[in-house]
Amino acid sequence: MIYKGFASIYDYLMDDAPYDLWQSYIEEIISTYCNSGKKILDIGCGTGEIAIRLAKQGFEVTGVDLSEEMLTVANAKAAENKVKLFLLEQDMRSLEGFEQAFDTAIICCDSLNYLETEEDVKRTFKAVSDHLAKNGLLIFDVHSLYKINHIFANATFTDQDEEVSYIWNSYLADEPNSIEHDLTFFVKEGHLYERYDEVHYQRTFKEEQYVRWLEDANFKVVQINADFSVQSKPNEQSERIFFVAQLR
Repeated sequence: MIYKGFASIYDYLMDDAPYDLWQSYIEEIISTYCNSGKKILDIGCGTGEIAIRLAKQGFEVTGVDLSEEMLTVANAKAAENKVKLFLLEQDMRSLEGFEQAFDTAIICCDSLNYLETEEDVKRTFKAVSDHLAKNGLLIFDVHSLYKINHIFANATFTDQDEEVSYIWNSYLADEPNSIEHDLTFFVKEGHLYERYDEVHYQRTFKEEQYVRWLEDANFKVVQINADFSVQSKPNEQSERIFFVAQLR
């Protein structure tokens, strides 16, 4: 999914997203596995919220995203925060053109769930493995089966604000464990409101499938957690699953 009009209001709508928890989790994992390298590849970096936080901690962050609009916002925010990000418009399934291998790759905010097929996920894991240094880490999170099938399914989310209002309807899609989000936004422009409509598709898979595909891409899964805690293991009602894999 390529964010279009949504990019301009993404940060406004995601104002309460737990970005600090993502940052803390990533830094703890890097510390735990003694990965002292500073080069991070942020895949699906969006508007750069996590990349900027990591750059402020001294990491050298390269961000890639399919959306030129998202990257434009990220570049402006990096300048405002006085940090340096190297930003590229790329597909996570076919990464290319990097001069050096990365110590850590991250795919945050359920960005991996925007891939529609098993083959897309496999291609992404292989692309990442080709761009990591020896013993490099891949850290990513996905929606759980429970969240797709019991929280998102046939749900409606709404919010009304003077500047931005939205109606967000979610429906189960045709493929197993997939969801379609129909979003309508009303954004204030002067004395009028501009309407934006977008459809987002997400799909998730069983934990054992992710593990098998990671192993096929020459990774060893070293940790699986739930909901931002390195101490928490996934259960039947966990909403977000975190995977940590190390290149063999």
